[in-house]
Amino acid sequence: MPTNLLRRRAGNPPSSRKAPTQRLESSQVKLIIGGFSIRAELHPTPSAQRLLAALPLYSNVETWGESIHFEIPVFGGRDRTARLNAQIGGFYYWAEEQRLILVYGPTPISGNGPIRLPRPCNVIGHTDDDLSVLRDVHPGQKVAMQPL
Repeated sequence: MPTNLLRRRAGNPPSSRKAPTQRLESSQVKLIIGGFSIRAELHPTPSAQRLLAALPLYSNVETWGESIHFEIPVFGGRDRTARLNAQIGGFYYWAEEQRLILVYGPTPISGNGPIRLPRPCNVIGHTDDDLSVLRDVHPGQKVAMQPL
């Protein structure tokens, strides 16, 4: 059973949660997995604002090809930034699954073309850090995301 169902408060459905009304400039966050950390710059988008409001957050990592993803307690739909093709170092919000995806190479559905996401996902940020350390991440490892 998805753990995000356990986090919902009675009488407060996901559709009633709104992004903060204050428009934020780009913000930095730190993703901590195992013994290393990755810094990322979040864009001033509604999905990124919802993520910032939920920080700090903790989850378990899943891997999918050369990407990692994990559940986050953020609710919202697709926005105008939603893309099916990804860039290396991109942070994406998969609205249907309430997951954050970090891409560091091709996914299983990429083939020889562009890097593909499982569904169109909102672009919420990027990192220029070395992502080769993510090759050592195993499913189920703890992950934390904190503001910098």
